[in-house]
Amino acid sequence: MIVLALLVLGASCATGEAAKKKLEKGTLNSPQKPIFGEKNPRAVEEPVLSPHPEALTTTAIVGATIMIGNGKRIQNGSLVFQGRKILAVGKKSDIKVPAKAKVIDGKGLFVTPGLIDTHSHLGVYATPHVKATADGNEMTDPTTPYVFSEHAFWPQDPGLRTAVMGGTTTILVLPGSGNVIGGRAVVLQLDPRRETRAMRLHQAPFGLKMACGENPKRVYGSKGRQPMSRMGSISILRRKFIKAQAYRHAQRVHEHERAEWLKKYEKAQDESSDGKKLGKEPFGPTRDVGLETLADVLDGKITVHIHCYRADEMLQMIALSKELGFKISSFHHATSAYKIADVLAKEGIAASMWADWWGFKLEAWDAVEENVAMVSAAGGRAIVHSDSEIGIQRLNQEASKALHSGRRAGLGVDEDQALQWITLNPALALGIDKLTGSLVPGKLADVVIWDKNPFSIYAKAQSVFIQGRKVFSRQDPPQAWSDFLVGTAVEEVNP
Repeated sequence: MIVLALLVLGASCATGEAAKKKLEKGTLNSPQKPIFGEKNPRAVEEPVLSPHPEALTTTAIVGATIMIGNGKRIQNGSLVFQGRKILAVGKKSDIKVPAKAKVIDGKGLFVTPGLIDTHSHLGVYATPHVKATADGNEMTDPTTPYVFSEHAFWPQDPGLRTAVMGGTTTILVLPGSGNVIGGRAVVLQLDPRRETRAMRLHQAPFGLKMACGENPKRVYGSKGRQPMSRMGSISILRRKFIKAQAYRHAQRVHEHERAEWLKKYEKAQDESSDGKKLGKEPFGPTRDVGLETLADVLDGKITVHIHCYRADEMLQMIALSKELGFKISSFHHATSAYKIADVLAKEGIAASMWADWWGFKLEAWDAVEENVAMVSAAGGRAIVHSDSEIGIQRLNQEASKALHSGRRAGLGVDEDQALQWITLNPALALGIDKLTGSLVPGKLADVVIWDKNPFSIYAKAQSVFIQGRKVFSRQDPPQAWSDFLVGTAVEEVNP
């Protein structure tokens, strides 16, 4: 009697069970090789501990000026959201408010989508700024695609609440720019949970942070290591992506070979087949998290965000991306993007810019205040970002400054176009435009109510909703989001 042992793992489980049943029935006579499965498969993540809670109420904002975020606005409009999603938006006269909805009188108020910051280091360079909270730069290797910003993010950062108080609801948390490849970035919504994974925006892709210019060459050149020049940075990127191409090719070859081998295995379950013809079970390349990240970039699964100031370097990075097969989602900082605004528009590459930061290093010297408006006027995807725990509290004011500069230059930009710089355009750059970024039925109810036109320096966010749940209101008693702040605030108490 031949005893057959089947060890079944991973995707081979069903096949192994079928073989086991046939063996029990006495229909399997050919000796079979055991299926071991992949030796280091990509693990499936466990469910998060505390996901975003579902909003239990229906909310209707009635009679407000609704700035949709897609270049349009509705005067005397109404917005209704139920649970996580926007239910209806339109003229007050056209929207039927559900009977049990909580109604907010919007007269004199402005409503916008939640603001989105494409460049944030909240949580990885948390407040207070000390070495203990500085976790955004793994400057021990010029290429670290194997590190993830979410693994350093501190959900207790006090800066999260102050960002929400300014109307920001969604951020891309990036590693710093000390490395040529800094690692994976993650899209989070600012509704703090017990763990970072639970703050992720549903279905948002990861990002990859890369950097060119002064930062990497300063960090490693000072250590006598490559890169100490811009040409060294380019050579490192080219070599790394060439390795990633080979890794991805090996993965694809393995997938094909294993699929063919499994077909033979299944055929061998027939008692007339000869199990000796199966051959050696194929195994994939040893898993490399860094190359795996870059392979996902090549497959378009991960968005690419590049810290790059100079126009000539941005053009070099565009050429390199075409040579190596990846797509650039956004250049960050991009102080001289105005010089290649036509190219950025043609290539569909966003520019995430400041309104007026400049001059703090040589590559930031060649800047103009009209930069954002010039990119926008050329048909490009202009974005106003913060790169600051202070600026993120005032993204509306930063966009307003850029709008004023554009108007002063006669570029013809308006408020609804400028609102896109901090709502829909960032959503497009992050690959989340189907989820958020504009007030459209079916999208997440990420909503901000302002007491004045959000482009006024005096405007304040009165209420902020994330996925339909109110996370901030100036009318509610103050709350300490972070345990770090408990007991540190002085409050007046009525005698």
